[in-house]
Amino acid sequence: MFRALKKFFEFSGPVNKKKFYGAIILGVIKTMVEVTKVAAIGILLHQMLNDGITTAGIWASFLIIVVGIILQTLISNKTTMLQTEGGYETCANKRIEIAEHMRYLPMGYFNANSLGNITSVATNTMEGLADIATRVVMMCTQGMITTGVITAFIIVYDYRVGLATVIGVLLFYIVNMMLQKSSKSIAAEKNEVDTNLVGQVIEYVQNITEVKNYNLAGIRAKKLNTAIEKSAKTNIKSELSFLPFITLQNAISKLTGVAICMLSVWFYINGTMHIEKTMLLMLCSFMIYSGLEVAGVYSSLLRTVSMGVDKANAILETPTMDIEGEDITPANHDIDLKNVVFSYDQKRVIDGISIHIPDKSTTAIVGPSGGGKTTLCHLISRFWDVESGQVLLGGVDVKKYSMDSLMKNFSFVFQNVYLFNDTIANNIRFGAPDTPMDKVIEAAKKACCHDFIMQLPNGYETIIGEGGASLSGGEKQRISIARAILKDAPIIILDEATANVDPENEKDLVSAIDELTKEKTIIMIAHRLKTVRNADNILVIEKGKIVQQGNHNELMKQEGIYKRFIDMRERAVSWKLAR
Repeated sequence: MFRALKKFFEFSGPVNKKKFYGAIILGVIKTMVEVTKVAAIGILLHQMLNDGITTAGIWASFLIIVVGIILQTLISNKTTMLQTEGGYETCANKRIEIAEHMRYLPMGYFNANSLGNITSVATNTMEGLADIATRVVMMCTQGMITTGVITAFIIVYDYRVGLATVIGVLLFYIVNMMLQKSSKSIAAEKNEVDTNLVGQVIEYVQNITEVKNYNLAGIRAKKLNTAIEKSAKTNIKSELSFLPFITLQNAISKLTGVAICMLSVWFYINGTMHIEKTMLLMLCSFMIYSGLEVAGVYSSLLRTVSMGVDKANAILETPTMDIEGEDITPANHDIDLKNVVFSYDQKRVIDGISIHIPDKSTTAIVGPSGGGKTTLCHLISRFWDVESGQVLLGGVDVKKYSMDSLMKNFSFVFQNVYLFNDTIANNIRFGAPDTPMDKVIEAAKKACCHDFIMQLPNGYETIIGEGGASLSGGEKQRISIARAILKDAPIIILDEATANVDPENEKDLVSAIDELTKEKTIIMIAHRLKTVRNADNILVIEKGKIVQQGNHNELMKQEGIYKRFIDMRERAVSWKLAR
């Protein structure tokens, strides 16, 4: 119990840890104030059993109780606020910290770790910590504090009854340790099924079009239902595994209270304890029972808190790429790769590539699928770190740049564009949130998307839905180009940006790309002849190697992949339906 609480306090960070420790100190004061009620009752008992109750005694007891209630209320409110703020701020800060940390993780992390796991940690786990942890920490610490203060009071009041109380408390915490051990064995299984459930829900929703298209609703729904049922069974199993220990804890807490009462009465009957002390100790027995019960009931959830902390820390402790570089502004935007090698796990994807891309030139990359085209672009922009060799920007190894200063040099337009559930204006100014509206409109006009934006219900303030679901593919592409124009980076990487665009949008999209790429260093992965023909240099990549290199005319004179590629494209373009 104590280890789990300490782990959460350390996880919460310096500021919120102080809030929790402050709440604990206030909890001690609150319990001590609560004990003054015993003193108030003691005054009345003393007068009742000796000289009789006086008005002064009644008023003294009344004032002690009233002041105690007021102080308890004030302290309780402050304690609750500290712990609530600490819990929710901890989880909010950790969400941000996880998001920032993932920015600097190699892309391989996202291949090896399912979207369901990452989503589960950022949503379910953090939400659980915010709700459960705050309540659990508050109730467990308060229960332990109450138990500790009352036990100390009883020991001072009568060491014999105090000894029995200590034995009862120790037995209680021995059972609690067994409960924690039991929860540990089931926590890993619960974590696995919860993560799997989130993954199945995400997969089902993201692929709902394919599910409907191939009439797989029953099969996929069965898979999702299985995950839901397994999660439910595991949660029930978890609760049932706790039940015997919780029952035993409750029995011990009640029996400890009964033992205090019986011993007090026994000592009174034997004449070794005054009736006044007997009655006060009997009153204390109910207070210690209450404290133990509160600590016991909520301690079963501490393992959930501990697992949540471990899951979040697992992401935060994942090694990032070396990002402690310098803020460098390159003298030029020449790009050089020197004998670059890169592998996914054990599979060699880039095998000893060396190239020079001059500043403000256009380089096209073509080749069979899976040959390493996209990976090469990711290495240039340091989405990945090379296994061996060097990638240089402006003559400086990209590893020497800080990640933020490196990213200032690149803009990307991908084949699959992701837009956020926000206004069109905010999606365009995504990389520069403080950009004034006139600059946003100017970028949109250059990207040939101003006209269709103005036809939307609220223009630039239209909420476009998660992923840009309300827009066509070409419209999303042009908004992503407007975003890149606004960033105005000197190097543009186009990853098959026009591959899936319909003919109606192609003209506008090509115009937008032309505007984006003026006076820039351009690296494009392309399958269309018109986007390749005018490149200054064309790299043909197959199986991680550059097998051909040159401009269009040079490569057309050679027998090889590029000539076959162009011939196939020309035949496809000239193909017509027979009449």
